[in-house]
Amino acid sequence: MSFSLLSAATACAAMLVAVSAGAADPQISSAVRDQFAAVAANSQVKQALDFLKQDDARTLAEQKELVIIPSPPFKEKARAESFVKRMQAIGCNDAHIDKEGNVIAVRRGAGNGPALVVSAHLDTVFPEGTDLTIKEKDGRLYAPGIGDDTRGLAELLSMMRALNEAGIKTTGDIWFVGTVGEEGLGDLRGARALFRDNTGLDGFISIDGPQPARITYLAVGSHRYRVTYKGPGGHSFSAFGRPSAIHALGRAIARIADLRTPGDPKTTFTVGTVRGGTSVNAIAGEASMELDMRSVSMKPLLEIEASALKAIKDAAAEENARWGGDKLTVDIKLVGDRPAGVQPIDAPVIQAAMLAVQHIGLKPVLDEPASTDSNVAISLGIPAMTLGRGGLNRDSHSINEWWDPKDAYLGPQKNLLTALALVGIEGVSGPVLAKRAPRQ
Repeated sequence: MSFSLLSAATACAAMLVAVSAGAADPQISSAVRDQFAAVAANSQVKQALDFLKQDDARTLAEQKELVIIPSPPFKEKARAESFVKRMQAIGCNDAHIDKEGNVIAVRRGAGNGPALVVSAHLDTVFPEGTDLTIKEKDGRLYAPGIGDDTRGLAELLSMMRALNEAGIKTTGDIWFVGTVGEEGLGDLRGARALFRDNTGLDGFISIDGPQPARITYLAVGSHRYRVTYKGPGGHSFSAFGRPSAIHALGRAIARIADLRTPGDPKTTFTVGTVRGGTSVNAIAGEASMELDMRSVSMKPLLEIEASALKAIKDAAAEENARWGGDKLTVDIKLVGDRPAGVQPIDAPVIQAAMLAVQHIGLKPVLDEPASTDSNVAISLGIPAMTLGRGGLNRDSHSINEWWDPKDAYLGPQKNLLTALALVGIEGVSGPVLAKRAPRQ
């Protein structure tokens, strides 16, 4: 399924760029401030926040248990099965694994409010066979995936327990979801399926990111291609005069390297991998590369994509022309398609998240654009943001990834406060998140 970016006004886009470049934080409206204050002052909410602090050791234990379950993209089943059992043990009898592999549990509200997804992703970037043993040193935990996004999953479970412990009755529904395919060539397939199969969702939060103060609200889109040149190949001396797949690849890379992109909005490209050839004394019969292009806006992304694809095809024609034939071919395969998107920085949902960050004693950081599960919702015009996990996470996507658990409970406290402000609490405060008409 493909998603198209809803067009944004020029003035709005200019404001977004200015903010991402370091402009002042947006003003918080009195309406959102009053709604959030009512939620934060509620005795049941305070009880839930206290519970999250007390639950910190249990949350850490589940984080450790989950991280040692391998979960590469497209192979998240074992972790999903463990996660859904943990949800059911909390009391979510309807928790299930959908046909895409997402784990979903819905905590129903009073029935007249918005539906908010609070999610974390099940997959990691690490292939099967990676040593997932946890090592502890100087108060830090070292393990591939210990933070990204295993910690997010553990926080979802703790938030669910806190809501039950405090007996909070929300106005809207909260969908707790563990998504598949967030990383790499997973291409956000879990988030795509979630919105494809459930048209009544009104908002989306992804718990992902290295620090609890971070709020990501701009979506970097990306198109990724695997390009393969093929020719007859042959001996470097006796078959000289035949087109070379590697030479064609080199022509393409040189052309792509000379492309120009706008700095505003930031638009990028890179040839990330190259492969090919069999021997130093052979004309290469096959060579390939993987190309990544990104932008926060779809228009420049599509423009750089068109230029790159032309360069790739021109390189094949040029290599054939050089040797007076047509034996070299090129295969171009789209392997990644993540939608871009923008939304107003002063959107009520973002204001609520900023207030939640302030409530736990931190200064909100309106982060630079990123590619996360929130891309899908933002591209559909659905309010969404990615909020940082608790603790401190560094060296993600490396086998040396580490996570510092100091005051980690602040993450789930802040994320629960945000969610409760968005869906509202019966008899306490109305929802900040607006209920949308179902998509067709």
